[in-house]
Amino acid sequence: MARAIEVARGTPRGDVPVGAVVFDASGREVGRGVNRRHANCDPTAHAEVEALRAAARALGTWRLDGCELVVTLEPCTMCAGAILGARVESLVFGAFEPKTGAVGSVLDALRDPAHVHRVQVRGGVCEEETAAILTGFFGRLRRSDT
Repeated sequence: MARAIEVARGTPRGDVPVGAVVFDASGREVGRGVNRRHANCDPTAHAEVEALRAAARALGTWRLDGCELVVTLEPCTMCAGAILGARVESLVFGAFEPKTGAVGSVLDALRDPAHVHRVQVRGGVCEEETAAILTGFFGRLRRSDT
């Protein structure tokens, strides 16, 4: 999670600071991403999607079997779908997202028993630290709006 937090700090100005890192089965970093929706004018440019794309390019395959995705915020429905589609083995996330979280908060898109692929999930890892990054961002945003 420390690496994902470090990556999150590199999020472009104006985008919600979320960092995601993909590690292969040996623990080597093979992809990373930050939210770039605002910077890229792209609604799909979430940190998780950016990290999965980078990992697929680095490994030369879309199947990320044996890989672990570590992200500072609970994934949304779109990202949960991308995680399933990429066949990621495990997901570790920091802060829970009570408005759009799709890995337990609002719904649980990854652990539906109907899925053929199963993803191991650990949530709330370094939750205070990851939540503080988001709280700081939104606090600054609110202050700049006044």
